Amino acid sequence: MEIAIRTLGLADHGVLMHVAEDVFDHEVEPDLAREFLEDPRHHIVVAVDDGLVVGFVSAVHYVHPDKRPQLWINEVSVAPTHRRRGLAQSMLRAVFDVGRAHNCTEAWVLTDRMNPMATALYVSVGGREGADDGSVAAPGASVPCVPCLWRR
Repeated sequence: MEIAIRTLGLADHGVLMHVAEDVFDHEVEPDLAREFLEDPRHHIVVAVDDGLVVGFVSAVHYVHPDKRPQLWINEVSVAPTHRRRGLAQSMLRAVFDVGRAHNCTEAWVLTDRMNPMATALYVSVGGREGADDGSVAAPGASVPCVPCLWRR
């Protein structure tokens, strides 16, 4: 059976009640899942294998008084049993589509330079590291980096 990549909406609360181990940090709480799905600025894309959520990408789109909407990727997770199949890439591309539908000008994520798996994932979907000022941290420094995943 093929693994489905789905963007969840208001009617999909029940989907989050069937999640594989080690996908979320904690058990999904029904009231928090409902609150998340009811908030129009919060977005979640899931990978579903035979009715079980085996991965997710959560994001939020936001505005500033001086900037067009942007998409911030909050978290990316795939169950250990389903890693290295391209699911994280597929889910990220789907959440980018959500951002574009909300007229976001870019998508970005905060990660740590000491997380090579995350860095490789973000590069694989077109991400590029760099603060707007072009500064670079000392080699080996465990400081956050901000890959821009796409920009219009």
